[in-house]
Amino acid sequence: MKKKILWPILVVFVLLIAGCSNESGGESESEGSGDPEENSDSKRLVIANGTDIVSFDIHDHNNTSTEAVHVNMFNYLVRNDAEEGFVSDLAENWENIDENTWTFTLEEGVTFHNGEELTAEDVKYTLERVANDDTLLEYGSYQQIEEVEILNDYEFNIHTHESEPALLNRLSRLGSGILPKDYIESEGWDVFLEEPVGSGPYKLKEWRKDDQLVLEPFEDYFGEEPKWEEVVFRTIPEDSTRVSEVLTGGADIAVNIPPTDIERIEQEDGVSIVTSPSQRVMLFALRTQGDYPTADPKVREAIDLAIDKEAIVDSLLEGYGTPTRTRVTPGNVGANEDLYDTQVYDPEKAKELLAEAGYENGVNITLSAPNGRYLKDKESVELMQAMLEEVGITAELEMLEWSAFSTRYSDKDFEDVFFIAYGNSMFDASLALQRLTKEQAAGETDYDNPETEQLLQDAMSNMDPEERVEQYQKAQEIIAEDRPQIYLYQIDSIYGVNDRVDFTPKLSEMLYVDEITLK
Repeated sequence: MKKKILWPILVVFVLLIAGCSNESGGESESEGSGDPEENSDSKRLVIANGTDIVSFDIHDHNNTSTEAVHVNMFNYLVRNDAEEGFVSDLAENWENIDENTWTFTLEEGVTFHNGEELTAEDVKYTLERVANDDTLLEYGSYQQIEEVEILNDYEFNIHTHESEPALLNRLSRLGSGILPKDYIESEGWDVFLEEPVGSGPYKLKEWRKDDQLVLEPFEDYFGEEPKWEEVVFRTIPEDSTRVSEVLTGGADIAVNIPPTDIERIEQEDGVSIVTSPSQRVMLFALRTQGDYPTADPKVREAIDLAIDKEAIVDSLLEGYGTPTRTRVTPGNVGANEDLYDTQVYDPEKAKELLAEAGYENGVNITLSAPNGRYLKDKESVELMQAMLEEVGITAELEMLEWSAFSTRYSDKDFEDVFFIAYGNSMFDASLALQRLTKEQAAGETDYDNPETEQLLQDAMSNMDPEERVEQYQKAQEIIAEDRPQIYLYQIDSIYGVNDRVDFTPKLSEMLYVDEITLK
């Protein structure tokens, strides 16, 4: 791949700016600050995140860091284990009766945090809510469900509109926690969002938005007894502050450690770096219709050709990432590995394309991005802004705190381009590509390619696994050329960890706190 000497100079400039911007506050007071080797037996677990949760509405977010908290408060029917495959959570057993029907049996004696028993009625309420309400962000992942048929308190059938090869994947991911029907219907959603009730091992003790969220054990949990006396998720957007907190004992685990701080942490006693591949792919989402410059496919291609993805990975991420032209990365059903670990960087051709599109004197776009949500997000976007400028694309940056960005994202209120990362909690191409179906793309990218649409719709219900993979791989080839989303790079997860705890990251980035143990 091509290498340029210009980018290290720009990287230094970007990092100098970022270093200055991180001097201002935002830190939360920590009760646990001190030497990381002190309080080694404390059963208070503190995790430092870059952002707060979006909401307690499990169906109206598609945010991995939010779900990483939710998984400790809510239970799925089944869980997708990397080694064992699908394993029991609330469902004791299940069977695929026919292409459109699955039958499940619930564990008996499961109660919600308010003492109510969890039954098939709660499952029906939960799944039919998200399957029927197209205003919910997770609607697209569950609209395949036609009905939940209750057989008795603990048995039910799930009927799908069409053949559904990935139903278990859907039921073991973000948005699949089971909700308390009676509590919500009697108290209302406003109360639930303030005082959420799940069936998980931990329940809400306190939430101070953009500061910290505190969980406490649920004593009547149906599974193994919760291991921690208190779990605190602190919101610390500043990278440098998260690093300081794990170094001084203010946090047991800090997420999104900048690669530039890895050596610093490794040299300190009592703390270590833990890394893992992730499902997260950084990307640009672009408007493909209307009066936006990006409605021209030549402009979209020029944006792609202007970005040296490998330079970003090498310079800003210090190699902790992989350039990609697809979101369906290896390890997921339907991955197209020909589009992985590759790029199409060609700034001279980008200039030619802009001239062909009528922008020989340059073009202006608005680029919206979150600040503090992802590893080196601000620095990466600033570097890409410089790369775009070099070929004649002036990108006006709109950097937003995560809560503001999430609101705009939910409202589909961005202009030309926005920068985001998507994971893939289903480990299946259907989730990775569903936002590019005509229905879900409306108002966001407005992508509408009949050939791609047919491939995605056919694959969605194809029970032939080999043919289904081929359909998804072909769709990815077309998307890579159409560029409604420009895929940039897959990032690795980097954590700073106090040596008092044993922590093994998950590819899904979920933080099941009872899988984090004292050494």
